[in-house]
Amino acid sequence: MALRAAGRQSLVDTVVEQLRAQVAAGEWRVGERIPTEHALAEQLKVGRNTVREAVRVLVHAGMLRSRQGEGTFVVSTADPAEVMRGLRRAGVRDVLELRIALEVEAARLAALRHEPADLERMRAALDAQTAFEDPDGQPDSGSLDLYADHDVEFHRAVVEAAHNSALTATYTWFSSSVREALVAGLSDRDMPRIVHGDHHALMDAIASGDPDTAASAARALLERPKQAVESLLGNG
Repeated sequence: MALRAAGRQSLVDTVVEQLRAQVAAGEWRVGERIPTEHALAEQLKVGRNTVREAVRVLVHAGMLRSRQGEGTFVVSTADPAEVMRGLRRAGVRDVLELRIALEVEAARLAALRHEPADLERMRAALDAQTAFEDPDGQPDSGSLDLYADHDVEFHRAVVEAAHNSALTATYTWFSSSVREALVAGLSDRDMPRIVHGDHHALMDAIASGDPDTAASAARALLERPKQAVESLLGNG
């Protein structure tokens, strides 16, 4: 599939989008070298400096990799930035469903692999969160962001207690979407409040070393808000 000639406005952005589309479409396979700057400049009818800048953007995005003296090669057909934008557009239910998929397995592994420091981190996050609650045990309306931060810290501690680097990296990347959905839920009177008992039950299950109990506790914790969302959407 031939590249289209780029227009004259926003040349670098135009070339970035065209190259991103070509890579995503499989024009060049993972591990394959893309055409030289000269060849791309000829095809796109732009200067080599424009092509060089566009390639640099995609190298930074993780789709391409330049090797000194060898050329530029495809390392991924997916742009992580585009994936993240998709996550940011996802609804609260979608985020919760993905959280269940990740956190239930993380809790199972955490029960088998956790260290004392992991449990201390979970406990510290829960203790810190209570400082932002009103006398009724509800999150202080003026501190929702900080309240959410400590909740996310607890769940990140659970995930990292699994001691799986790929799982940790995925959840770290995903955690900004978790936080946004959480803040939205805390601001919605129709959503259930965070229940500390559920969090302590999860922590205790991990501490017990029983993977099935830990997985069940993680699922139970997240099923409550998921069911509330489904009810609001008319699917409950």
